[in-house]
Amino acid sequence: MIVYFSGTGNSRFAAEFLAKQLGDELLDAGRRIKTGEKDSLHSDRPWVFAAPIYAWRMANVMTEYIRRTEWTGSRDAYFVLTCGGEIGDAGKYAAQLCEEKGLHYKGVLEVVMPENYIAMFNAPGEDESRSIVAKAKPVLEQAGELIRQGKDLPAPKVGLLDKLKSGPINEGFYKFYVKADAFFATDACTGCGFCVEACTLNNIRLNEERPIWGKNCTHCMACICGCPTEAIEYGKRSRGKPRYQCPKDENL
Repeated sequence: MIVYFSGTGNSRFAAEFLAKQLGDELLDAGRRIKTGEKDSLHSDRPWVFAAPIYAWRMANVMTEYIRRTEWTGSRDAYFVLTCGGEIGDAGKYAAQLCEEKGLHYKGVLEVVMPENYIAMFNAPGEDESRSIVAKAKPVLEQAGELIRQGKDLPAPKVGLLDKLKSGPINEGFYKFYVKADAFFATDACTGCGFCVEACTLNNIRLNEERPIWGKNCTHCMACICGCPTEAIEYGKRSRGKPRYQCPKDENL
């Protein structure tokens, strides 16, 4: 079974691509997290977890979902992690999570996809995004074949800087930067409620048809990048930046 979490569609794309290649089931962990259900899932085929990298480690929201879910059947677990640049030492923490859950760690795959973190960086334009996604397909195809054969994914090279990024820098990122305080809606907001529905952590509510953010945010960028009128900003950091949603692939 392929289980994924995605904010703007990159990890969803990877999950759907592999699901088609492998003929496997697909489960949207984001929807399960939103409903607050405690899952007990079974699969006779390997578990494939697809999720984004946040500060060089698998997004905490996905880590916590895996931690609180009961996984029965196959004990093999693969991790497919999408990123705007690199995954650092993310494999170390995925392996630790597997040990905690009694799963057999089968490796991590780095899949470079278009940058979506407009709270800090610039997202690429549509043409560049499509080019980046196209280059990711062969990477996913090769990994899919290894998964089909039950082989481990190749271990990425990890240096001291990677360890620092995925360790103390990641922890500092969540402690000091992952906050919803800077989000606000401009006058372009129509009160459609898309952001409320898109928020996996139920951190957004409407007050007089305007979104209000709470304290439980994971910076997935689903609200700001998915707003149909581009009415959401993150302080001054997002102004003038293109919003990113993973390009649709009609061949999936």
